[in-house]
Amino acid sequence: MIELEKEGGLWTVTLNRPDKANSLTVAMLERLVEIAETAGEARALILTGRGKVFSAGADLEAARAGLATSDLWERLSGAIAALPCLTVAALNGTLAGGANGMALACDLRIAVPEAKLFYPVMKLGFLPQPSDPVRMAALIGPARTRLILMAGQKITAQEAYEFGLVDRIVPADQLLETARALVADSLAADPGIAAGIARLCP
Repeated sequence: MIELEKEGGLWTVTLNRPDKANSLTVAMLERLVEIAETAGEARALILTGRGKVFSAGADLEAARAGLATSDLWERLSGAIAALPCLTVAALNGTLAGGANGMALACDLRIAVPEAKLFYPVMKLGFLPQPSDPVRMAALIGPARTRLILMAGQKITAQEAYEFGLVDRIVPADQLLETARALVADSLAADPGIAAGIARLCP
């Protein structure tokens, strides 16, 4: 249910459980962590999903069994953030719950117009993973972070773009094409130079 395609230096990771809104099981999350922690050789990475939802976060049954508070979420976002290559979250639809962490850890986020972003962790009785509010606040500021995490607001793709949470809004049929175009220069560059620029960017 996690697909990995390697094309030259480009790694494309696809969540493929559209019948369950790409909600993540323990096995899926473990596979994502494995990929992210071994992607040091990638020269660019795109993260996307199948269907009309990027991810609903933790699978309900798995969440009840403890996945909602697993350290796997933090391992995943930390591994993505540490990659020396350009990373793009291509949001094919709504992004919810703990799945926000992997998108926030990417360098860039693009989304289809229909996408919504929300993180109802407080309502469900959990704390967010520690790095998620930090990364979100760095992008959109503390007040808007509280709007999402504490006021429980669902943010449209247009609002996310205006906030700075999403970098571009792209029609669904152009989503992956746009993501590939965004990483094209990095794929063509000297890997050492690309990694050096990544280190220089806060």
